[in-house]
Amino acid sequence: MNILGISAFYHDSAACLVSDGRIIAAAQEERFTRKKHDASFPRFAVDYCLREDGLSIQEVGLVAFYEKPFLKFDRILHTYLACVPAGIQSFLKAIPLWIKEKIWMKELIRKELSYHGKIIFPEHHEAHAAAAFFPSPFQEAAFLTIDGVGEWTTTSFGVGRGNQIEIYGELHFPHSLGLLYSAFTYFTGFKVNSGEYKLMGLAPYGEPKYVDVILKELIDLKEDGSFRLNMKYFDYCVGLTMTNGRFEKLFGGPPRKPESKLTQRDMDLARSIQEVTEEIMFRMARHVRKETSQRNLCLAGGVALNCVANGRILREGVFERIWIQPAAGDAGGALGAALFVWHQCLEMPRHADGKKDFQQGSYLGPGYSKEGLRQYLVEQKIPFTELTDEEIPEKIADLIAAEKVIGWFQGRMEFGPRALGARSIIGDARSPRMQELMNLKIKFRESFRPFAPSVLRERAADFFELNEESPYMLLVAPVAKSIRREMTAEEQGLFGLEKLLKIRSAIPAVTHVDYSARVQTVTEGDNPLYHRMIKKFEEKYGCPVIINTSFNVRGEPIVCTPEHAFLCFMRTNMDYLLLGNFLLEKKDQKPLDKDIDWLKQFELD
Repeated sequence: MNILGISAFYHDSAACLVSDGRIIAAAQEERFTRKKHDASFPRFAVDYCLREDGLSIQEVGLVAFYEKPFLKFDRILHTYLACVPAGIQSFLKAIPLWIKEKIWMKELIRKELSYHGKIIFPEHHEAHAAAAFFPSPFQEAAFLTIDGVGEWTTTSFGVGRGNQIEIYGELHFPHSLGLLYSAFTYFTGFKVNSGEYKLMGLAPYGEPKYVDVILKELIDLKEDGSFRLNMKYFDYCVGLTMTNGRFEKLFGGPPRKPESKLTQRDMDLARSIQEVTEEIMFRMARHVRKETSQRNLCLAGGVALNCVANGRILREGVFERIWIQPAAGDAGGALGAALFVWHQCLEMPRHADGKKDFQQGSYLGPGYSKEGLRQYLVEQKIPFTELTDEEIPEKIADLIAAEKVIGWFQGRMEFGPRALGARSIIGDARSPRMQELMNLKIKFRESFRPFAPSVLRERAADFFELNEESPYMLLVAPVAKSIRREMTAEEQGLFGLEKLLKIRSAIPAVTHVDYSARVQTVTEGDNPLYHRMIKKFEEKYGCPVIINTSFNVRGEPIVCTPEHAFLCFMRTNMDYLLLGNFLLEKKDQKPLDKDIDWLKQFELD
């Protein structure tokens, strides 16, 4: 039985193929179209998933779409009617599109895929819950899903047992933790549904001076984590802006204009909403433990990408173990929908051993053969040096130690927003200058943004206060006290971005200003070559930690193909690019032809 899962039309469209319960392939549409957070129907992602298993659409037994369009339309219509006359312009723009196209999703899917089989529509949070529990290593566990909004639901919790999930409780729109966090994302000048991770990275530079105001004016928070928002401060119900004039008055002025200078207010707002979010998630987790009596927790939904809050739940010991879906946002809904059909609807068995998950390291995207990569390089007349599998770890370890920045393109692309050692840019975590260098000259992004470490799983506890696996870079942990550098009295008195670029540990390039790090633990089983390379770096240079950031520049999706990787390599100040076994050095390359529209070359038909 081949099941095709699809998510589309909000943000981060994706497709997933599940065959007899095994995840064969999964990818976001943005990786193929090069449009970040592409929300269009994922036809290129679908084509890839089918090609990966050599299937035609006629060999697909079921298609699963990640939400119920009629129920979502019901919520949109009721919301507009409740707010009349506000939002009439948005109403006149949105409703015709729904009536003409989106509400008839079954017919649209049939037309896009030329598919005539059965289509099943789980609810949005059922898809999130399925993505959280079914790929997890647990035979039985609680789940908690938190996002902006699906149809009506914004948060749900329940229990997964074997091949079934059961939802125990929900919170409903407009009361949404995801939308509350996005309101502050908007107000601090970042893009909603894209810049939330920037807000999280900015938080340690601020002070929590607005926490009391948020809890007093914006949200009525209960002990069990349930809450109601004071909607007089928000405009998202009618589709205009996230916040309104009352919100501006409450926080002392208008929203920051995008790309303008960050102020101390922006940093304090970021810190404040982060602390409120952590407290809400902590209370929710504690309530879920009490109601379910489960020892293990699975998380999904866009808010589950808040790795700082995830880390707090783990450290507080609410649950013994936590497993977070790597594609926690809407992209993962495609995966959840397919697995929901296989296990919940078709009642096919599932057996978890409590140790290994079913996500396969999330390396579920396209990969390229050695001969395919060689053919590309030869045809494009790109100079390279070929390395054997045995030579790669030592060569790359030596380059990292020489403070070179390397594009690392290996195996199958990651599914989800994090680079996990397949489409990564890597460097020396010991280098004091590497964070600034990579932010400004490689990634072309804001200087305050932290980089994540990849660390050998067996050495993680020596460098971070973390005893659990974190293979998907979704847990933030404190850097171990044994490798920290104490700050001087003068340094402790710094505020805001003055804190930046001060050496705080033996691995300064991945140590955030609050002594934290978003950790990826690497095992030989999940990524043998990446593990061997870091192991060689430790053997020769005494450090089992390197920088790992996503292989892209600001505003673009992570690279998918060798063409994307080469273009990104040439447009930045990266020193080397390793495509499979082929090492490219920047000084050997001819400059890009300015008369060639390189992006147009990669557009898909």
